[in-house]
Amino acid sequence: MTQESITKNTKISPTDKKLLRKLYLRSLTIGAPLQYANEYGSGFEYSILPFIDHYYKNGSEEKRQALKRHIVFYNITQYVGTFCQGLVASMEKQASQHEDYDVSSISAVKASLMGPMSGIGDTLFWGILRVIAAGVAMTFGMQGNVLAPFVFLLIYNIPAQWCRWEMTKLGFTVGSEYITEMYSSGLLTIFTKAARTLGLIMLGGMTSSLVQFKTKLVFHVGGGQVINVQNILDSLLKGLVPLLITLGCYWLIAKKHVNFTVVILGLIVFCILISALGIA
Repeated sequence: MTQESITKNTKISPTDKKLLRKLYLRSLTIGAPLQYANEYGSGFEYSILPFIDHYYKNGSEEKRQALKRHIVFYNITQYVGTFCQGLVASMEKQASQHEDYDVSSISAVKASLMGPMSGIGDTLFWGILRVIAAGVAMTFGMQGNVLAPFVFLLIYNIPAQWCRWEMTKLGFTVGSEYITEMYSSGLLTIFTKAARTLGLIMLGGMTSSLVQFKTKLVFHVGGGQVINVQNILDSLLKGLVPLLITLGCYWLIAKKHVNFTVVILGLIVFCILISALGIA
């Protein structure tokens, strides 16, 4: 039996559904054993351990090799990373049942998914969903509504956890054949680029609506004329100062590697200072 036919015949049995639920629950703790040596490698192995324990005999060389395969470096955005975990679990099951299965393909597929899936996951969840959830929650917060933090948690976590579970099942049923097809057809690359573009559009929209600056500076000149600095700034480019502030923060964090907390504290001090001086 070839690897292709094995993959096509993969079905979710009641036993596998039970194991998938365990994988999903364990994936919630994938970041707990984070370390620089292998990033989320330990958490990944802990997540798929129910499959390895079930399908490999205790004390066997095959099980030892399976455990060794997954203690190495791993890093994918957790909400879509369960696709990789489900896929690897499916491949490990096939490897345990067929002696001629090419186990090197398991590590190869796992490694090849890290870059593109992280690009998709980071864009969709860190770049889009988190910003949207925070924006909606801040609207409630500015109105003094105590539900603001709960709104954020619900808007973010409901789709995030739904995606985590669905990606777990999808990864298990898809099999390695379809991953190869997506790469060869260029579909995965197109989807990644589209997600990144959408993320940039959403970030631009959220920046223009949430980062605000209006100066109070006015200059009185002869003849009773008044120069309004804010009107001059708006005539140059609407939202010029918020754009410069956003780009400045990006430059400090991405280019100068200034700590995120330091940037936040600097913004707080800056806002207090210009407010005390009557500039804004």
